[in-house]
Amino acid sequence: MALLSYHDMNRIEHSPGKSQNKEVMVATPIVALTDTVFPDLDPAKKALKAANAELIQAKENTPDAILEVARDADGLLVTYGKITADIIGQLKNCKVIGRFGIGVDNIDIEAATKAGIVVTYVPDYCFDEVSDQAMAMLLSLARKVTLANGVVQSGRWEMPAVVPISRIRGSTLGLVGFGHIPQLMAPKAQAFGMDVIISDPYVSDDIVKKCGVKKVEFDQLLEQSDFISIHAPLTPETQNLFSSDVFKKMKSTAYLINTARGPLVDADALVKALDAGEIAGAALDVVPVEPLPKDSPLLGRDNLILTPHTAFYSEDALLDLQTKCAIDVASVLNGNKPKYPVNPEALK
Repeated sequence: MALLSYHDMNRIEHSPGKSQNKEVMVATPIVALTDTVFPDLDPAKKALKAANAELIQAKENTPDAILEVARDADGLLVTYGKITADIIGQLKNCKVIGRFGIGVDNIDIEAATKAGIVVTYVPDYCFDEVSDQAMAMLLSLARKVTLANGVVQSGRWEMPAVVPISRIRGSTLGLVGFGHIPQLMAPKAQAFGMDVIISDPYVSDDIVKKCGVKKVEFDQLLEQSDFISIHAPLTPETQNLFSSDVFKKMKSTAYLINTARGPLVDADALVKALDAGEIAGAALDVVPVEPLPKDSPLLGRDNLILTPHTAFYSEDALLDLQTKCAIDVASVLNGNKPKYPVNPEALK
């Protein structure tokens, strides 16, 4: 059967008398890409071939530019683009929105569901990468590797500039949230002789027992932990979870690590806590506003490690992410059920 571009679809009929059959020219499905951080999109394009879909990328990550390519599209692929109710209301043919990632806080799920649009995501990628990053940040904070490197690189061979340093064995790691990623981080910390406690109202006792960790209330975790690693989802309830009041409850010698979502930590409150010595330091792979403004008070601090939202990254993880996300989009376009629907009720 012949294929036409979506924007050039038409119907051709054989003239009467020659045949009673009709040849229908089938539209090529269009998938709009709002934004991307990938070096190339070959894995996604390969997966979309299952639906014979054509990928069209927005010129920039703005509502007008997104709508220019998405208004008539059959599907969307989204990284950080904001897919609001207003944008969803203007999508004429969209059946599926695929999110390149684990979180979907940049997509209005309720509006998508009301519009009958399935939202998919990739909840099972980069587990190793993020848990490794969080553990690496913990070790760097504990051993003051980043600080010591900066001292030496500036031409100073001064051990007193980086002391005191405490022993890792016997210290306590508190994990806020205990999903797949922190469940992988826990044994890595235990291998260093750390005690691991967790705070997660949704985790089962069986998982807690299996992982050899201790479940405590959030305030107990704040009071007992030498290191706190955040792995909670971003919801209205968890936004600014780490506030001024929370920092006051932590040990003054404790360190905070965030590889989850930037807005989980109140950046202004963190700055004040660091300045006041309420906590010893922090390591952030994510911040509330990305990229980090050049005049941010988070910059230029010896007791703060910053990485540019790279915890998820490895070549293997990127391949998994693109492929799995695009496969689900292609499945919906083909009339099939996706593997990872966020709003399965939209399938009805």
